[in-house]
Amino acid sequence: MLRLVKPHVQYQHQYLEMLQAWDAIGEKPKTWALLEDPADFEGMVARFDQFSRGINVPEGFVPSSTFWAYEEELAKMIGAVNIRHSLNEKLLVAWGNIGYEVRPDERQKGYATRILQLALLECKKLHLNKVLLGCYKENIGSAKTILNNGGILENEMQEEGSGKIIQRYWISIPYDR
Repeated sequence: MLRLVKPHVQYQHQYLEMLQAWDAIGEKPKTWALLEDPADFEGMVARFDQFSRGINVPEGFVPSSTFWAYEEELAKMIGAVNIRHSLNEKLLVAWGNIGYEVRPDERQKGYATRILQLALLECKKLHLNKVLLGCYKENIGSAKTILNNGGILENEMQEEGSGKIIQRYWISIPYDR
């Protein structure tokens, strides 16, 4: 069964093994929840905990809760999700409250839909009644994941710099799936 777990040192082996899945195909994760340098693993876990409590949040960021998606039957880390507790101007324009990612070797198996579903339950605990998610228009899999979880497309906008089109979706909570 897939569940979201708070970052903890007990998952160090599984977390590092998950990061190797990106290395194996010459890619880097894209979601902020997977970009922290794991060299000081305990420090990384402590920072995630602090950010979730609004402590030592970097300038330009907002308090956020990071979870890792852990598949118990496989004893395997599948992905990660970061839930921003509020939106600043930058997040409101594009990426929104939730960022998630599934490891490359486990994509197209329904994990992203389930991770987002579980993340929405966490949003409910944070008393968020509506969340914004963004994805590139070309990322059809992510758009389907958002739509499968009740996403309503608000608009499309062009990203500064890259010129790529970002689709912005809202999902209302309470959420009963």
